[in-house]
Amino acid sequence: MENANAKVVGILENLMRSHSSVFNRKKSNDSPPDSPDPIPHLSALANSVVSRCSKILQVPTEDLQHCFETELPESVQNILTYARNFLEFCSYQALDLLIKSPDYLSDKEFRHLTYDMMLAWESPNVQSETPDKENASCSNEEVESDDGWSLFYSNSTTMAIQVDEKKTVGREAFARIAPVCAVVADIITVHNLFDALTSSSGHRLHFLVYDKYIRSLDKIIKSVKNAFASSIGNLQLSEGEIVIDVDGTVPTQPVLQHIGISAWPGRLTLTNNALYFESLGVGLYDQAIRYDLATDMKQVIKPELTGPLGARLFDKAVMYKSTSIAEPVYLEFPEFKGNSRRDYWLDVCLEILHAHRFIRKHNFKGIQKSEVLAKAIIGILRFRAVREAFNFSMSHYKTLLAFNLAESLPGGDTILETLSCRLALLNVGATQHNGTGTACAKRRSTLSLTKWQPTLSPVSLLTLDRLGFTLQKEANLDGEVVMVGEVCVGEINPLEMAVKQSVLETGRAEAAQATVDQVKVEGIDTNVAVMKVSYDYIPPVTYQSNKNSTSNFLLFPFGFWNI
Repeated sequence: MENANAKVVGILENLMRSHSSVFNRKKSNDSPPDSPDPIPHLSALANSVVSRCSKILQVPTEDLQHCFETELPESVQNILTYARNFLEFCSYQALDLLIKSPDYLSDKEFRHLTYDMMLAWESPNVQSETPDKENASCSNEEVESDDGWSLFYSNSTTMAIQVDEKKTVGREAFARIAPVCAVVADIITVHNLFDALTSSSGHRLHFLVYDKYIRSLDKIIKSVKNAFASSIGNLQLSEGEIVIDVDGTVPTQPVLQHIGISAWPGRLTLTNNALYFESLGVGLYDQAIRYDLATDMKQVIKPELTGPLGARLFDKAVMYKSTSIAEPVYLEFPEFKGNSRRDYWLDVCLEILHAHRFIRKHNFKGIQKSEVLAKAIIGILRFRAVREAFNFSMSHYKTLLAFNLAESLPGGDTILETLSCRLALLNVGATQHNGTGTACAKRRSTLSLTKWQPTLSPVSLLTLDRLGFTLQKEANLDGEVVMVGEVCVGEINPLEMAVKQSVLETGRAEAAQATVDQVKVEGIDTNVAVMKVSYDYIPPVTYQSNKNSTSNFLLFPFGFWNI
């Protein structure tokens, strides 16, 4: 019996020794010789993110730090913001490389890494570090597991510790990291996206919600690819025309086209240039009718009521009217409760229409035109992902569609003007710079450094191309193109400033409207109160010198407020 017990104890001791590296948080003699030393003034989580970025880029952290200190302006190297700006620098470099993979959204480790970047952004230095985040960080002193060193985590135990649903991310951290991946967020609508994802969690983003959003986005992109492939034979699409969404294929969710008093079910397809409706025949779809969204035909798209034989009963339709058709067309989206389907199709159709109007207004051609359309397409994909994952509904001021938002905000013209100025700087050949505003960290342990030039890359167009959608074949998007994006290290983008100013003006407008609504009380009491206020503001001299005229003056507001 004693021999058996001794044997069991020996087995357990050997097992613990073989797995001790998984639980040991201190560096052992078997650690990789090239493990980077932590940067003293960075938090443990920030050091973990920087270390993983270094491995992704295959550039030592010392070289990254040297590049940051020598190539970026002194304004972003301030001692108070050094840790956060250096974290942004490393994160942007690494993400620029990772998003070149066509399936990065489906990689769960990519989702973990980007979320950790946001967590680290909120606590970049030792002073801002909380005990929870310190314990959850992936220390550079940990030992590599037997499975090998991951580009994102040193071992599976660290992964389980570091990404915890109890830890949350704030608005600014999300806004500084997410837009680096153009498909994940757009700088114009990033704050609205954050509000949508955190509407039920106290405006703090949980990892589980973020993970669900990215997985939903990946699912939507793959479904659009399948819809595009199946629609090529049925629709006569022009070159560079991409199918964005299709509805009416499920019998329980039909789409009805109303013209005059007649109505017919069919399939509705939205592309970046038009709407296509295919009436359902006997087992087959008839030839598609095209409703143009790209050419200036005085199009009007708005919500409308429909019903049998032209009766206006149900608020579930979108009206399309243009100079190319004799009478308006009504597209109805029947559903048992609410009108969310109609609202969605109204929003996405208006987004494409507004994008083309913006293109025509500024006479954009070539790369600029394709970039605008790509921005609108990706925005619709994000909108679909949030809508399908979280049953999201939005107001005009909280829309996730960039051009619809600019049309609805009081200062939307400023947003569009700023966007047009930045589009004028587009240069598809800007291969030596990235979203940091500095040179890209090359792989193979070398850094090719070039001072910043006032050019931008067509980020949305490049993103769409890497996802498998081609808007412009003649554009030279092949090769090692580095994105010069909208997010710069330690700086606020002019486009972001324009959006913030417009949102501020919106808040003032809403506050003023609330004040007006508050005093809109019907009844004699309100009229008497108005008369009293008017009476109190009459100068004493006027009142005493001419009482009759004063009485007439007081009667006027009384009659006015009763109209």
